[in-house]
Order: sequence, then C-alpha cells, then structure tokens
Amino acid sequence: MNGLNVSESDLLSDRPTFTVVVIGGGAAGFFGAITCATTYPQARVILLEAAAKPLAKVRISGGGRCNVTHHCFNPAQLVQNYPRGGKELRGAFTRFQPKDTVAWFLKQGVRLKTEADGRMFPVTDNSETIVNCLMEVAKKAGVKLRTRVAVKSVGKIEKGFEIGLKTGEMLKCDRLLIATGSNPLGYRFAKDLGHKIESPVPSLFTFNIKDKRLQSLAGVSVENACVRLLETGKQKLEQTDPLLITHWGFSGPAVLKLSAWGARILYDRDYDMPLQINWLPKYNSETLRQDLLEIKSQTPRKKIYSYCPLSLPKRLWQLLVNMAGIDEEKIWAELSKAALNKLVQEITQGRYQIKGKGVFKEEFVTCGGISLKEVNFKTMESKICRGLYFAGEILDIDGVTGGFNFQSAWTTSWLAGKAIGG
Repeated sequence: MNGLNVSESDLLSDRPTFTVVVIGGGAAGFFGAITCATTYPQARVILLEAAAKPLAKVRISGGGRCNVTHHCFNPAQLVQNYPRGGKELRGAFTRFQPKDTVAWFLKQGVRLKTEADGRMFPVTDNSETIVNCLMEVAKKAGVKLRTRVAVKSVGKIEKGFEIGLKTGEMLKCDRLLIATGSNPLGYRFAKDLGHKIESPVPSLFTFNIKDKRLQSLAGVSVENACVRLLETGKQKLEQTDPLLITHWGFSGPAVLKLSAWGARILYDRDYDMPLQINWLPKYNSETLRQDLLEIKSQTPRKKIYSYCPLSLPKRLWQLLVNMAGIDEEKIWAELSKAALNKLVQEITQGRYQIKGKGVFKEEFVTCGGISLKEVNFKTMESKICRGLYFAGEILDIDGVTGGFNFQSAWTTSWLAGKAIGG
C-alpha cells in the first residue's frame, strides 16, 4: 500500500503534460484511473480514497466472491436489466460490454466463470482476486493512490480544478473524474459544479410482509413466481423469477428485480403497497381451474390438504389450501365450486401487503444521482463543466441484481478513462 501513496514532492517533480484526479477508490474510480493511465502514459493520475482500504464494495460483493459482471453479450438485451440508464448505456455497451470486461481481466491473469443464472465470478470465488488485480494493475500503470484522504471541496478554476482536502492541503488538476458512488459528498461536489441531482432512493431490497401465516414457511423457495405491484396506475410493474419466503416477508431475484423497477413508486408510497403473486406463472385462472377440476375427477378420495398435485412446495400448498378456507379433512370430491375458485385465486392472484423494506445482504444500491441529460455518454464528460467526468453509481444509473451494476461501473469508467486525455 505504501508503495502506491504519492508524496507532495512527487506531485511537484517531473510535471507531466496534464494531471488527472479521480475521487473515489471503488470499482469505477480504479478502472477509470487505470484506463486513463494506460491510455495516456504522459498523464499524472492521482486516485483519492477517504477510507484506509479502497474497493470496499468489491470486497463484499457477491457474498465475498465479487459478482464481476453478467454473461449477456448482446447490448440490446443487456440494457433491459437497467431500470434507469438503459437508454444511455445502449451505445456505451457497443464500445465496452461484459465480453470486454471478461477479456480485460483475463489479460491480467484473472479468469471468470459463469454460473447457471448468468452471473460471473472469478474462478477463485474470492473477491480479493479482483481487489488485488486492480491494485496491482493501477500500481503498474503509475496511478498514485492516496488513502485516508478525505476531500472537503471541489472548485472550478481557470485552468482545471482545485480540490480541498480535510487536512487543509489543496490539489490542482487539469481534469477531474468523480466516482464516489452514492456518497452524498459526491453529489454535493457535482452540485457545486453546476449539476442537477436526481434524489437518491434505495433500490434492490426485500419486502417486509407482516403476515403471521408466512412465518411458518421461512426458507421455502419457489422456482418461478410472478410478483406484481398493484395500484400503480397505468404503469405495469411485475417480475417473474425465483422467489424466497423469509421470516420477514419475501426475497429472491423476483422481489429484488421488482424493487429496482419500482424503487421510486415504492419510496413515494413509504413502502406500503399491495403485492400480487402468481405462484405458478405458467397458469392463468382459467387454465388452473380446468387442471384442478381434472385432478378432482381423477383423485376424488384423496385429501386436498395432504395431496399436492401441482409443482409447489408442500408446505406452501398447504398454506394456500388453508388461506382458501378449505378444511384439512376435506377430500377432492367434496371441493365446492366456491372453494375451487378461492383456491385458484390464492394461487394465481394472491394478495399480500408490503409494509416496509429490508436490505439485500451487505450490498446497497440506490437509484438517483447525476442527471443523465447533463452527461455526454460517448465520453462521460459533463455537458455543464468542461474537464469534469463522471463514472459509476454517482450517475442516475442502476441495474438489477446479477453483476449489472458493476458492469455499468466498468463501462462508464472505461469510457471516461479513454476520453479524459483527449
């Protein structure tokens, strides 16, 4: 670490053609600094990080394995995983996309593997592999990393920028890249330089459901369920993916993705909204009713409660039977039309009330940030302040779970790094 730190004398000696300061030692900050330093060897690139250890989010991502990117190599399909920023990233992904991320890490000796759901991790299953790679490549490229350096202010001067540190030290640079993630300080710096901030709100979270009936099902998962937010007006918000029942409510990819697409409306409603679940999305009400009538005729003497004829976990089936008001001793031959309709409704249109949100492991993603209208997505340069660049989550971009947020960080910081010396 000490070998990367830059001293004051180093800043003053052998002055290169131009100086670039990158604020934020996360994935976007490192990748932007590396790209700039390797593209423009004549540049002095200084990377400032307030914490003692950089790349904190990389370290905890994917449960400590680091979900580097996603195995989706078609830009048109890739952008469909971004509730905000997909339109702007469409062109950006034609220049640097997951395939390029995989190739870049492979060139540094880090191989990635693809899991069944498309997420990509280092073959070591250890985030330190990615951390060490970025640290070593940055050092080799000549990036001057300064840790425990908190930025207090950022101002535009006649030739570039002046950066005030909490220590009282002042740094001057020709170009500036802000990659501070969702840190409020980064938003403040951007606002001070003339930018509009779309108010940040949480994205990627679980749903709290205060329904005592669900508590007995904690740990039960469904391979595919369709979850839909109700009372959203003309906006249709639904996702079909695996769903997990927890002791506090619902989690799993279906819920996390829905939370991302519905982040703003859920925030505006104080996370108090009705949720509809189709536990078997291959059915609609009519097709399920027909199948259950056929089962009724084929197995008339079996008990409804103990015989689950559908591809549902048995405990979930039994809960749905109870919720439909069907006696546990009743056999299929005794199933009334009213009870059948109620059971069909509970399976295909079950209603649950969201009463708050949880968190997704240690990860925290927000929607909101720098207004995308104020950034040139060919270069990531500000349209308002010349020489100012942005990358990563400070922008009003967020993806669903699965490596998409890291990919937008790699892409936007690569574009910024390539353009910053032009």
